[in-house]
Amino acid sequence: MKILITGGAGFIGSNFVKYILNKYPDYKVINIDKLTYAGNPENLKEVARHKNYQFIKADINNVPVVNKAMARCEAVVHFAAETHVDRSIKNAQDFIKTNFNGTYVLLEAALRNKIKRFVHISTDEVYGSRPEGFFTEDDPLNPSSPYSASKAASDLLARSYFITFKLPLMITRCSNNFGPHQYPEKVIPLFVTNLLENKKVPLYAKGENIRDWIYVEDHCRAVDIVLHKGKPGEIYNIAGESYKTNMALTQAILKYMGQSRSMIEHVKDRPGHDFRYAIDCSKIRQIGFHPQVSFEDGLRRTIEWYRENGRWWKKLKKK
Repeated sequence: MKILITGGAGFIGSNFVKYILNKYPDYKVINIDKLTYAGNPENLKEVARHKNYQFIKADINNVPVVNKAMARCEAVVHFAAETHVDRSIKNAQDFIKTNFNGTYVLLEAALRNKIKRFVHISTDEVYGSRPEGFFTEDDPLNPSSPYSASKAASDLLARSYFITFKLPLMITRCSNNFGPHQYPEKVIPLFVTNLLENKKVPLYAKGENIRDWIYVEDHCRAVDIVLHKGKPGEIYNIAGESYKTNMALTQAILKYMGQSRSMIEHVKDRPGHDFRYAIDCSKIRQIGFHPQVSFEDGLRRTIEWYRENGRWWKKLKKK
């Protein structure tokens, strides 16, 4: 199989590129990535010379380049997105351009090139907050931030291409990822690298907001299963089923790193901060997905990776 992966130099995308090349020796991967601040070629240095890997530096809004890259591909896995909520609150323009318009360009190219499998990667944030219970794939979307709104819009657009044009497309909505190569603006790498620099960690409000955490390798396994076994037109929630308050998450990091609660700096809550994300992932369990990495093991692996790779993250934080 020849797969076009968008955003394959970012955190989740780069982990997926390596996962596919390692698991399927005969598969060919084309990675198209604009290399924004969060896209990093160093994430892929171990596969850069792989015989079945090709990298294209380009914006997914570039129609001729996207069409050429997708030619003779059988599948598309679309990770490329602007993802940081705080950045979307300050300036939503790039989120609309990449997350919505870029998805439109890819959908049109997929029709033109008769793509056989298209996996659109989304987020649990499109459902909005839920004080109790779990969102299913049939629940209405209720995004709270410009980021999640741009993803919800792209989900609806993608689904319309299945309904109207019968594009064989699946949508995945995953909970919070963590692991190696995550840009240090996100909470876990930010807190870990701050502590490695003997700096305090900025915790929103009282840290009562609740998130589900999934190790990035498990997310890659889930996308792989949807790519090969998912039913066109379906949406699949992907959860690690490790629910933590932000305070509990912070305390787990502090404990592992031998630091006290005095390293917590409570900061003003961000606007529109969703209280709790929670998704039902029984549908994807039915096609064979179960998380394999516990939160504790994943956190240990992640912290150790940042300990050992200071050169990677220090230059990013300087920016």
